[in-house]
Amino acid sequence: MLISRFKIARGQAYGDIQNKMKKKPSLLLFTILLSLPFFGVAQSLNFSQAWTHLVYVSNNLHASNLEVEKAKEQVDASKDLNFPAINLVGSYTHLSDPIQLNDQKINIANPLSPSTNIAIPIPSIALTEQDIFRSSLQAMWPIYTGGKITAAQSITKDKVQEKKANEDIEKSKLFVQLVDRYYAVAVTKVLVKTHQQLLSALEKHASHAKKLESQGQIAKVERLNAQVALANERIAVSRAKRQAEMAQIALAQMLHKKQVETSSPMFELNSELSFTEISKKTIANHPALRLLKSKEEQAQDLINIEKSGYYPTVFLYGNYTLYKDDSLFSQAEPDWLVGVGVKIPLLSRNGRSGKVEAAKNAQLQARYTRAQTQQDLNLLLEKNYRDLLQAQDEISALNLSIKLATENERLRSLAFRQGLSTSIDIVDAELKLTAAKTKQLAEKYHYIQAYARLMSMSSQINQFITQSRHKDI
Repeated sequence: MLISRFKIARGQAYGDIQNKMKKKPSLLLFTILLSLPFFGVAQSLNFSQAWTHLVYVSNNLHASNLEVEKAKEQVDASKDLNFPAINLVGSYTHLSDPIQLNDQKINIANPLSPSTNIAIPIPSIALTEQDIFRSSLQAMWPIYTGGKITAAQSITKDKVQEKKANEDIEKSKLFVQLVDRYYAVAVTKVLVKTHQQLLSALEKHASHAKKLESQGQIAKVERLNAQVALANERIAVSRAKRQAEMAQIALAQMLHKKQVETSSPMFELNSELSFTEISKKTIANHPALRLLKSKEEQAQDLINIEKSGYYPTVFLYGNYTLYKDDSLFSQAEPDWLVGVGVKIPLLSRNGRSGKVEAAKNAQLQARYTRAQTQQDLNLLLEKNYRDLLQAQDEISALNLSIKLATENERLRSLAFRQGLSTSIDIVDAELKLTAAKTKQLAEKYHYIQAYARLMSMSSQINQFITQSRHKDI
């Protein structure tokens, strides 16, 4: 009972568990206890649970998600470009000599004798002190930059889409890898059972052959042939078990678990897939195409930034004096000032025209790469779709082969017991039946792989999970 409760609790999506814990904090301790591993007990996961867990524990996905969050922070940071820059500026200046007016004489008209002047001496006046301290607030606010600020902000938004596309590419790779490893466990488990069934049949056959030899009904070579087939099949069973163990180890390591068992069987679709619909969704949603589209848009924004170098920059500026000395010069200065400035580029040394052309070439490169990628995706989509259909046809054809091999094995066994067939005939019939089952098992695995790749390419991972859940039920 406790183990069943453990499996149910661990099988839930982590998001659902967290939501429940927010509503009922008392569930936290209970959930932690259930999450502790039971030594010697392998946890059973269906494919949906395995995918949810992989998304939760994958270091690569966590790293990709942090890249997305970092890009979002850059978007928030770029919004500050719309606001003015305000700086607190302080300075200390030491002059070799204070600025002053030297002794001078000013001639003015004599009121008693207009035809003569009177010279009035003026003593030296210090305009500044020798040590000057000053602090002020300075502001500068660009109000027109030729589109440079808008383009820079657009690039940061495009970067978010690029990082999201990279995250989806990583998620798609993980999904395909999980399908390969998860259903490899299912395949190898069935393969072990198939070889064990053949081993059991060959053990009975070897026992019958030994009795028939002792009764003189068959030759010694017939009994030896049965025993050799039995020994070979024991080796095959051992090899199949090792393959199953390695498949389970690979899956457990991918899920960051010590042991894990699979519960979702392999499946086939009840209805035929529409290649046209899958192709449309692939072209519209494939993360590689979205990434290249983002690169193309960033290149266009870069063109706009480089072109802005040809346009004037208009800005507001201001200054407010917080502290100044008591000199005559400082007292004559205003406490604050505001104004409008314009900067017109006439001759530049930064190669504006070359940078514009380079940005245009980058845009064309992204456009051509996107077109080639779309062409490659169409070819890969076609291949996976044909692989799916081929596997489906093989599975159907092998159903008849298995029926034929089963009937042949039954008739050979009956004839052998009646002395009408040789040991080689019955061993050959058993091996043909096992070979047909094994081949069909491989084709079912190929079918699952092709279907998973189609759903991954068309961004329909949830559709695959839904189909796997239906088979679970």
